[in-house]
Amino acid sequence: MVVNREYEEEHARAEALFEHIGTGAIATDEHGRIYRVNDAALEMLEYKREEMLGKWFPRVIHEVDERGMLTEQLDRPIARAFVSGKPVSENSYYRTKTGKIIPISLTVSPILLNGRPIGAVEVFQDISLEFEVDRMKTEFISIASHQLRTPLSAINTYANMLYSGFYGELNKDQRSHMATILTAIERMNGLISTLLDVSQLEAGKISVKPQKLDVCSLVNSLIKDHSQIARNKGLAIVNNCSDTPVIITCDRLLLGEVFSNLISNALKYSRDGSEVVISLKNLKREIVFSVKDTGYGIPKKMQKYIFTKFYRADNIKKIDTTGTGLGLYLAKQIADVLGGKLWFESTDKKGSTFYFSLPKEPDNS
Repeated sequence: MVVNREYEEEHARAEALFEHIGTGAIATDEHGRIYRVNDAALEMLEYKREEMLGKWFPRVIHEVDERGMLTEQLDRPIARAFVSGKPVSENSYYRTKTGKIIPISLTVSPILLNGRPIGAVEVFQDISLEFEVDRMKTEFISIASHQLRTPLSAINTYANMLYSGFYGELNKDQRSHMATILTAIERMNGLISTLLDVSQLEAGKISVKPQKLDVCSLVNSLIKDHSQIARNKGLAIVNNCSDTPVIITCDRLLLGEVFSNLISNALKYSRDGSEVVISLKNLKREIVFSVKDTGYGIPKKMQKYIFTKFYRADNIKKIDTTGTGLGLYLAKQIADVLGGKLWFESTDKKGSTFYFSLPKEPDNS
């Protein structure tokens, strides 16, 4: 009787937790059939309970991308959780019964028995408010950046005229101060350009214009562009890219932006006098670009945040205060737009290697 009482109490707690958790919750059996769904999930998805119970999960729960295109069944979090036996968390979109598309944050946890999945529980919540706030932030950044460009252009023009002696020769101290001003203007222009790029990407206003291009020539050109920065820090750039043309189909400007961000990042966070190794592998179906440095590295606990907007690792913030935390975020967003993959390996205090792989032909499916 005591055992039964304890079981009933535990069952009651589980029931209360599932029903009143405050987020949508759906439980499936090993075949993906829904056998539990709470009121929050029904309200968000606009279904009645009897319309979901006993149904195959993908048949009633429609996961889509931001354009409303259905996600492939094997790519869905619940399928990946079943296959891996591990929880899967991500942001996505659900299409409700009435056709409304809502952004959601979800976690799917497989239910395991002797290491075998016998079902899964998914919890999710509507993050429309967070999306709207983020959209407003992006819009504000775009407007503010555009407005800053005009006065900054005037400042840059007159500062250069002063520095060049157009209004009279400057003494040594005056030239030094003007050089500092021009450096600050250049940094501000770079920041504004980056903010505008980010806002355009997030607003979906960046269009990809594929063309045939020699990726080796592009890399070698970017290395030349960054050579002065390397010399200023006493850095050696080891170029492992051959002169043999490697022709791919891609947007030259966007691809150059990814490469440039990775190269400048490595140069910026390398110790003076060290070397940066740039490589390009020409594989059968893809190219793999990599940039290796022996700089400060990224502490393990911070690595999962490294592609997050405005994020900078603590060890770098102490060394350099001028970064924005936007370069790698921008590179990752562009990589996704191009259909490529961006990742890295890093050891704290020993350096990092960033990789970018890209199919030689665009996926037009």
